[in-house]
Amino acid sequence: MASIGHIVERTPSGEVLSRAQQRAMLVPDCLVEARRIANTVISGWHGRRKRGIGENFWQFRPYSEGESLSRIDWRRSARDDHTYVRDREWEAAHTIWLWADLSPSMMYKSTLGAVSKESRALVLMLALAEILARSGERIGCPGVMEPVSARNAAERLATAIMLSPLSEGLPETSMIRNASDLVLIGDFLDPADKVMDRLAPLARRGFRGHMVEIADPAEEVFPYAGRTEFTDPETGEKLTAGRAEILQEDYQRAYLARRDSLGSSLRHLGWTFIPHRTDRPASEALVAVHMYLSGMPGRATHGGLL
Repeated sequence: MASIGHIVERTPSGEVLSRAQQRAMLVPDCLVEARRIANTVISGWHGRRKRGIGENFWQFRPYSEGESLSRIDWRRSARDDHTYVRDREWEAAHTIWLWADLSPSMMYKSTLGAVSKESRALVLMLALAEILARSGERIGCPGVMEPVSARNAAERLATAIMLSPLSEGLPETSMIRNASDLVLIGDFLDPADKVMDRLAPLARRGFRGHMVEIADPAEEVFPYAGRTEFTDPETGEKLTAGRAEILQEDYQRAYLARRDSLGSSLRHLGWTFIPHRTDRPASEALVAVHMYLSGMPGRATHGGLL
């Protein structure tokens, strides 16, 4: 996602011209990493936090006349003079739409970052798909894949991404008919008000949104000094600074102000906002999104940010 204020190191033009091939080569490795992280971090889905027909225990409650005797928990009832029923959580299938920004700005990786922003976004999206598919949720990707409920949803999503045409900007959501969860993963470097102009109507349509902002460490700290040429990877606009270090303070102020404004506006809509840097473990952002989707925001942590 492009921004006039986005300052990055020059990206070779050959990389931009071969975006489709690079993405096709990147996705399989990201799928392997996504499954590794999902297996390491998640031991199971936490349910929908209401009584129903799932497998996970939710609560004990007093037995009511007319209920099936098979629902009585005799071990718990033996502790005192009351008869208790063991309730389970509701785990009905729910549709969750996952989207990752794969525009040219996401290719960026400085020497301070562990991976490119694009790679981290793909890993997070596919890891979420893996986790959600295990719990029976329906997984879709706007403009890329219709919702499916299948154990191999992450693999099917990876294949769909490799075959889909390149696109930029926030996703088209007209195909989403019912209230759903929408997870957006990208750098969101456009001005906050421009981003919110696209997202506010989604909130009014009943979407529950979760945004993960992917940032390279260099985009926050601006570690440049001396004569430096910067290029916007999407517009090709260039800026040459004779002494790059004198830009640091103003740049950091503008960068963080955009993030604060975006996060505040999203929280006002009732959406969640998770900043995540590529020098941090992917598991931090994954756990945070997972907890929000599970209805347990109090347990969602990501690099010390709540």
